[in-house]
Amino acid sequence: MADQATSGAFDRLSAAVRYHIVHTLGFSELRPVQELTAHAILDGDNCVVLAPTAGGKTEAAFLPLLSRMHVEDWASPSVLYLSPIKALLNNQEPRLTRLAGMMSRRVFKWHGDVGAGARGRFAQEPADILMTTPESLEVMLVSSRVPSRRLFRGLQAVVIDEVHAFAADDRGAHLVSVLERLQRHARRDIQRIGLSATVGNPLEILAWLTGTSRRAARLVDPPKRPSSPEVRLDWVASLPNAAKVISQLDVGKKRLVFLDSRRRVEQLGEALQATGVSTFLMHSSLSADERRQAERAFESGRDCVIVATSTMELGIDIGDLDAVYQIDAPSAVASFLQRMGRTGRRAGSAQGATILCTKESDLALSAALLRLWSSGYVEPVQPERAAFHVLAQQLLALCLQEGGVPVTDWWAWIAGAGCFADVTERERELLLARMLSAGILVLTEGRLILGTRGEALYARRNFQALYAVFEAPASIDVMWGQRNVGSVDAVFVQALPQDSCFVLGGRPWQIIRIDWKKGVCDVVPAPDGRHLNWLGKPRLIARRLCEELRRTLLDSAEDKWWTSRATAAMRAERAGHAFLADEPMPMVEGANEIVWHTFMGGRANNLIARLLEERLGPHVTPGNLAIKLRGDAMRSVVAVREAARALLAPGAISEADAVRHAASCAREPLSKFQPCLPEELELRFLARRLVETPWMPALERRD
Repeated sequence: MADQATSGAFDRLSAAVRYHIVHTLGFSELRPVQELTAHAILDGDNCVVLAPTAGGKTEAAFLPLLSRMHVEDWASPSVLYLSPIKALLNNQEPRLTRLAGMMSRRVFKWHGDVGAGARGRFAQEPADILMTTPESLEVMLVSSRVPSRRLFRGLQAVVIDEVHAFAADDRGAHLVSVLERLQRHARRDIQRIGLSATVGNPLEILAWLTGTSRRAARLVDPPKRPSSPEVRLDWVASLPNAAKVISQLDVGKKRLVFLDSRRRVEQLGEALQATGVSTFLMHSSLSADERRQAERAFESGRDCVIVATSTMELGIDIGDLDAVYQIDAPSAVASFLQRMGRTGRRAGSAQGATILCTKESDLALSAALLRLWSSGYVEPVQPERAAFHVLAQQLLALCLQEGGVPVTDWWAWIAGAGCFADVTERERELLLARMLSAGILVLTEGRLILGTRGEALYARRNFQALYAVFEAPASIDVMWGQRNVGSVDAVFVQALPQDSCFVLGGRPWQIIRIDWKKGVCDVVPAPDGRHLNWLGKPRLIARRLCEELRRTLLDSAEDKWWTSRATAAMRAERAGHAFLADEPMPMVEGANEIVWHTFMGGRANNLIARLLEERLGPHVTPGNLAIKLRGDAMRSVVAVREAARALLAPGAISEADAVRHAASCAREPLSKFQPCLPEELELRFLARRLVETPWMPALERRD
């Protein structure tokens, strides 16, 4: 190990850690990301570490932390490891246990599947490293059965895996809020370490993660090895055809296939099984046991396929992969990079991915996305800076945590969280006044406690609704005898006739009985069944990708990664969109509708559609690429064109318009904490999620 010591990182680690790096891990050298991260952590800096999946980020963070734990004799638990999903915790547990075990240190995993007895033993004799999720951490902070003040008094550092996945949604706002509360328990400036895949704005994520910490902040972004990924775009026209292609390509190898809905995972899994390929499914509605069985079988297999949603996009290790397939367009360039990054781990192998398209619209969108990827573009992640609904959740949680929080002190607990950076004092007062007037909170003897309305909304199942900022649809557990197969959305089971058959986990099941009170559906295997739907949010495509799609359709160049089938299909798509060359945003008039091709993205079109209805009448439907007008709205083509022209004038659409129309764009509540928000804050919350003004970048917060 003498050669790599020239950088000094190896020599700075404790002698015991250096010994185990050589003799236990068998490393001949530290990777660049491990060298740079060791310096940052040993210097005590907060940092965000960028490296692809299987790039050595875990060792990069924990080797120097174990060194400091050993040299400085940290009390337990001293390190917190946070993951966005339980599956990643389960996957990383053996790895962290091995690393910690080298130094005679212990690891404990805490999430909903871990028994109360094991959790109780940890609370009394804590391990050195605690692995958990933000939701389970919230449980620990508010539960009277967990001595959280004593437990976290020795906390020194927090490692957040897949931090980019947190930063992009509400769970990130929840995460940084909980970190601020932990810091007050620990009474020290906790070191914050984020592990991330490639993102477009890592410095912004680093600032968001830092919060009230006064430590120096460092971005660890080691030079990337030059690579030429093997990318293909193919046109297959249907899921059965996709199954046929996957079964015939890379025969004898491990293949991972991504789709963006659970229903389509089930459909493709069934089609692959029909071809005789050993196939395993992974999505969030399968039980933990079913997912673990699939992971183990896939790890030990060779000629097999695992079909998954974005669950497998995060850093779950399923061993060496030979090929990654994507069915239809991924949601973003960052997502495509993360998925392609699952390949190319073995020496001499290259990263690669094949996109198989079953819809013409997704073929063109995939072509546009690959052009953005080839240009080096990655979407910026925009962390929330005025998360009013999470502020309400945190106030409720603090009421439980403190047994009534002093009205003069609640804000001090979370004031430094980046998700509240743009929340003003007036807005905090509005929020508190609303929660008091609605009976969600009560002020008694200077302390805030839950009121009768607050308990009615959030006290079910021992306040379970307060532990997570997101809310899953009501679901029914599917049981075959004592075996939990998974879960299905209750709303769809209600619509099924008695004795119906449905597919879950790639297998058909027949309903024997449903116990609605217990939320259990008893099933037995069946010869065939229908594919269920699951509730999900509409797909709002970012404006940058929509604009690139328009350029791709107007261009004549044919990219090198297109197969002959994709080339022929793209020629047809371009021919069908030749009218786009006539004007920047053409209107196409039909007998029953007018289609205005804006290519502005779903959020901008949401707002423009509402403003058109205001001027022209009802029946205006927004999409990601176009806005359709029917009925009253299309009675006068002249009026439609005049309204469109007026709305496109610079400054014609304001942020006030976005706030005014936000509620009409919401198909359903976006947060279970909306009842806590006064109308002004609720409308601004909805506006940030659902709309954006075409000419005001300040509102482009969630691309």
